[in-house]
Amino acid sequence: MTLDPDALRVLEIGREAGGEPFEKGSVAAARAAYDASFPAQQGEHEPVVSTSERQIDGPNGPVTVRIHRGIGAAVAGARALLYLHGGGWVIGNLSSHDEICRWLANLGNAVVVCPDYRLAPEHKFPAGLEDCTATLRFMADNAEELGVDPARIAVAGDSAGGNLAAVLALLSRDGRAAPLAAQILLYPNTDARQTTDSYRRFGDGFGLTAATMAWFRDHYVRTPHDMTDWRVSPLLASSLAGVAPAFVVIASHDILADEGTAYAERLRAEGVPLVLRRWPGQIHGFASMGRHMLAARQAVSEAAAWLQLQTRVQAD
Repeated sequence: MTLDPDALRVLEIGREAGGEPFEKGSVAAARAAYDASFPAQQGEHEPVVSTSERQIDGPNGPVTVRIHRGIGAAVAGARALLYLHGGGWVIGNLSSHDEICRWLANLGNAVVVCPDYRLAPEHKFPAGLEDCTATLRFMADNAEELGVDPARIAVAGDSAGGNLAAVLALLSRDGRAAPLAAQILLYPNTDARQTTDSYRRFGDGFGLTAATMAWFRDHYVRTPHDMTDWRVSPLLASSLAGVAPAFVVIASHDILADEGTAYAERLRAEGVPLVLRRWPGQIHGFASMGRHMLAARQAVSEAAAWLQLQTRVQAD
């Protein structure tokens, strides 16, 4: 299978830009480099009905959340989506995934809430997960104020955010987090052991490298023991049965492809309603590269259409 021409161009742009791999420098340098690079990947930020930010109570202090009300979202009782940004639990922020949040708000006729959850290594596992859990609780407890239907709250995330979303769905099933109607996992990280064959096939030269992924993980976990905790590696959970219906996106040329596929296959085998969408010729992170990737909008559109069906009510 060959790479999509858009993916080839993105990789070429990355090579032309140069720069040291994240793992060769400090966390501060990695964040600065990422913050400088992502605006060139995102397309124009399309307008939504409204955007606001506020601070909510988290387990260890306030958490800033950004709230987009999409065009077409109901004034009251709208579907809602908690979006958890990627970035290896170490980088990323409210702006790095703003494009995809706006798309989901408009295409899904939804209210999208994105938390600026705490990052490693300053705040190791489970700090970021706790902030995401608190944000979901905030959405459920304040549904009327937010104009959303508490029975139609879903979660989504990409990469490390997909990891957090998958874990949150498991916590929700077990009554340890607020209820969820659906989950959207974009090329999720599901196994921190990092031993699948896609790490060999795509470990270098396809954007996210095996070395960078190991650097992310080692900043996130407290000890090697955490790598086999299902809250870090949801693929290792004893059961996935009973979690919210799932829409899973896999990029074919991605070191996370095999573990994401394995997670989706377990969901299906354990009776969870599932749509598994494999994107041929694509690399990790493609859905956040709307300036260069035609497939980015297509993938988000499919996810949003599925979300609408999954959370539809008679009035829709």
